[in-house]
Amino acid sequence: MHKIVKPAVVKEDRHFVTALARGLDLLACFRSGDKMLGNQELAERSKLPKSTVSRLTYTLTKLGYLQFDESAGKYRLGTATLSLGSAMLSRLDVRQLARPAMQQLADFSHAMVSLGMRDRLSMIYIENCRSQAALTLSLDVGSRIPLASTAMGRAYLAVAPQGERNELLARARELDEAGWPALQEGVQRALDEYSEFGCCTSIGDWQAGVNAIAIAFRPPDGSTPVSINCGGPAFSLSADFLVREVRPRLIDLVEQLRRAMAA
Repeated sequence: MHKIVKPAVVKEDRHFVTALARGLDLLACFRSGDKMLGNQELAERSKLPKSTVSRLTYTLTKLGYLQFDESAGKYRLGTATLSLGSAMLSRLDVRQLARPAMQQLADFSHAMVSLGMRDRLSMIYIENCRSQAALTLSLDVGSRIPLASTAMGRAYLAVAPQGERNELLARARELDEAGWPALQEGVQRALDEYSEFGCCTSIGDWQAGVNAIAIAFRPPDGSTPVSINCGGPAFSLSADFLVREVRPRLIDLVEQLRRAMAA
């Protein structure tokens, strides 16, 4: 059984560049669906003083990572961020290799099958396949979902080294002390599921009426783990169907992907 242990206090790192970290955190404040954000919104999301945010947005605009819309008085992501994202996605062979089998599973389950990677306390969709036969979630490539309450995020936690897992869960607890007991219980249940069945589920834990199952694996080249999930509305994707029908197909998909990437 996997145990959730709070990590030791991390010592201050003299090599850590705080100003750079704050600038990157500011860019990460933009979520899927956000067209523009103002300094006040960015300050609230980043928990930084508004004066600091103003200096950072000015610098990021000068570098092309943000664009300022004078009529709205707000910022949108600039083309420099697009080039970074495009370069990253172009290197991920796993997307092209996985897509045909992901589409087959999406069509079989009448749901959505997605590939994701971790960023801070979120999972970001890097590939997405939808069924044409049923209503699915309104998520796409670039969408963020929580790490600790979703099947995709829990699967990542299950394969992550224990030290990394403990650190991530400690940060999640700091952000939501009140909701931590329920969150911890859900994560522990998912870790036990992964140990016994090789997958994690989230049955209404992230959003009421949304069910999902996921598996994570580390590519043969040792790069960052990726998660594959199958999810959708509970009225069309029951927990029993996910475990009985989707789970073996998802396991087979991951094994095919491992072999293809190794070859």
